[in-house]
Amino acid sequence: MKRLLGYITKGPALIVAPSPGLDSGVHSVDDKYLVISTDPCIDVPVNLFGWLLINYAASDVALSGAHPQYCTINLLGSPSTSSKVIFRVMDQACRAADEIGMQIVTGHTGTYRGLSTLVGVCTAYGIIEKKNLITAGGAVDGDCILCTRNLGFEIAVNLSLVNEPLSNNLFGKKVTERLQKSTKTQSCVKDALLLGNTNGVHALHDATEGGLVAALNEIAEASSVGFTIDSEMLPFAEETQFLRGYFLLSETEVLSMSSTGTVIAAISPESKPTVLEELRKHGVKASVIGKFTKDTKRIIVKNKRESGFPKKERDPYERILSWDDSKRA
Repeated sequence: MKRLLGYITKGPALIVAPSPGLDSGVHSVDDKYLVISTDPCIDVPVNLFGWLLINYAASDVALSGAHPQYCTINLLGSPSTSSKVIFRVMDQACRAADEIGMQIVTGHTGTYRGLSTLVGVCTAYGIIEKKNLITAGGAVDGDCILCTRNLGFEIAVNLSLVNEPLSNNLFGKKVTERLQKSTKTQSCVKDALLLGNTNGVHALHDATEGGLVAALNEIAEASSVGFTIDSEMLPFAEETQFLRGYFLLSETEVLSMSSTGTVIAAISPESKPTVLEELRKHGVKASVIGKFTKDTKRIIVKNKRESGFPKKERDPYERILSWDDSKRA
């Protein structure tokens, strides 16, 4: 990745350049900053495709403290893609953009022989006052590490959608039905904007691909700090624990579970009561799981014993969602 990004020439207006672990770029426009993020959408259920397409990119912009205001979208399919599918996805995308208050300004739609499945790309934009910009590189010594919602919940939700029989077997039919109605937890636009508008928030990152392992390591790397987290404070849903046992996940895999919709934040100790209360008022569950440190060691405490926090993620997302239950026979 570093070699790939090394080809880019950084212009004078570029404030946040492309870098591993940073999901948005920033450049100056007159007296403000323009925050930009782009994301693909592929291999997700058609009934969610347009909503996820918009929210993936919009979430990254919101994590910089900027409200996602504009976007472009590309919808690309194979020649066999039904026009009904394109219309359905476009309707979802427009509704999702309206929910956020984001205007679709342009895009591209087409079918190509080189594609075998539907691919979407959304590029989202937000304008922010320079003093209000938040990046993953703002954590400082003593900051509390805050985690919103539950780690690994995304995998449970998506499993209920793509492998309903296995989900019924693991969680029961009622829980599976509840999970299938929880798809909108896979957006952190609301949570990120709440945090971005609260004093004392120094850094924000999502826990999407690579889960907590990727998020914490990328904040630490960008901020030149270390951290200590308490395993007993980590917010795992009951469904996540079922997945851990059924798939015999290692500790690294559990900590790496993709958690789209979960935000990891660095907040000052003084602001902790205010931040937690603000989130609570808006129905957002949050936990303080540790702190960032001047010492660059990355530590997890389990049963009062310290050990090194994983530096490379092992996200079990693909293995779980592509699982053939007959393999256990």
